[in-house]
Amino acid sequence: MLPRAALIPTGRAALLLAAAAPLALLVAVLAPAQWAAAPLIGTMVLMLVLVDALLAGRITNADLAAGSDVEVGEDGWLQLDAQFAGGARSRVDCAISADPRLLPGGRTEHTLTKQDGGSWRAAIAYRPTRRGTGAIEQMWLRWTGPLGLGARQIRRDVDQSVRVWPNLSAVRSPAMQAFLKDAQYGLIARRIRGEGTMFEALAEFQPGMDKRRIDWKSSARHGHLYAKEYESERNNQIVFAFDCGAAMSEPVGGLPRIDRAVSAALSTAYVALKGGDKAALFGFAARPELFTPFASDARDFPRLHRAAAGLDYHAQEPNFTLALATLAGRLQRRSLVVVFSDFTDPTSAELMVESIARLAGRHVVLFVTMTDEELTGMATAAPDDIQHMAMAVSADGLLRQRALVLGKLRQHGVDVIEAPWDRIGTRLLDTYLAIKRKGAIG
Repeated sequence: MLPRAALIPTGRAALLLAAAAPLALLVAVLAPAQWAAAPLIGTMVLMLVLVDALLAGRITNADLAAGSDVEVGEDGWLQLDAQFAGGARSRVDCAISADPRLLPGGRTEHTLTKQDGGSWRAAIAYRPTRRGTGAIEQMWLRWTGPLGLGARQIRRDVDQSVRVWPNLSAVRSPAMQAFLKDAQYGLIARRIRGEGTMFEALAEFQPGMDKRRIDWKSSARHGHLYAKEYESERNNQIVFAFDCGAAMSEPVGGLPRIDRAVSAALSTAYVALKGGDKAALFGFAARPELFTPFASDARDFPRLHRAAAGLDYHAQEPNFTLALATLAGRLQRRSLVVVFSDFTDPTSAELMVESIARLAGRHVVLFVTMTDEELTGMATAAPDDIQHMAMAVSADGLLRQRALVLGKLRQHGVDVIEAPWDRIGTRLLDTYLAIKRKGAIG
């Protein structure tokens, strides 16, 4: 049931009253005996407002429809339909309040358009900026009379929720689907010859092959060069470890870094499951937050998707020592561990380097971070004055310190991916496939 509508003046009515005030003052100065005309003018304006609001008619129905699911960074839609009885309306407006993860500032306003049949409709696009469940709380609807002086307004509780999921646009992309149709990662299982560790067959040595693969005994026996071919390994374990701390909660390209990381990880996890490997998710901040069981089939991918949606945002520094020690204790066999993180302070990054180095002693570790485009822009921009020059020097120093930390990780045998946010997905997938072909995990 709709609440009772309130009668309110519009901005045009306020302007009309403001314009009438000098006229009333002029009457009071030039014809004091006619002072009664001043309140009469105000009363006439108020009567016009009241009549115009009544002419706007009454509302009979107002429905707000919102989809129950949307992906972070993708467009969602709210559709508002309103029906009225009697009267004539010059304008219908709405305002909606919702969780800030759905609407910037938690509020949006929109003007409805008249449809065939006399109803009014608004299709409101929104783009969620964080994962989780966002509530649509209330809506206001205001419809103005034919003169634009008076309006009616109602406020109604909506009590709807929208679940914001990790973005899987990369998984659905035509390029990814075309890649998965390849025989190597398609639905038909086959033995994959590559650079793994399980011997498959001998093949005639061709220019460009790795000379270390030459089987010298067989070549001497046959009087011709032959090279060993190996079967690429399956059933590897891949763990995607997410730093959910303050640095990863900062936005890049309009979305938090962790959401960019989750999208890249899920794309690679989907390919890994299609290729016969196992995948799990691990999230941490001040303490470990999430560790999913290993998914071993592409049909288990929705379980990883749901688990990734539960990764929270934390305004605190991550505890790499506790998190990676916990992860290492729960891994029973050699695995590929992909760590998504970011850092700004090289001093605090020392603990991160030490923890990752210990993990790399037993597992294959891949460190993924996003290029700091803001620092790069400040360091490379032509300085216009002394202040900009000082900023450029400071930014260049921070970039050098950042490169020093990444260099230390490489010295400990950790593969490092540093790329812009829109390219970490493809870089991660290429690196995973290269590691898999080399058989470095098992």
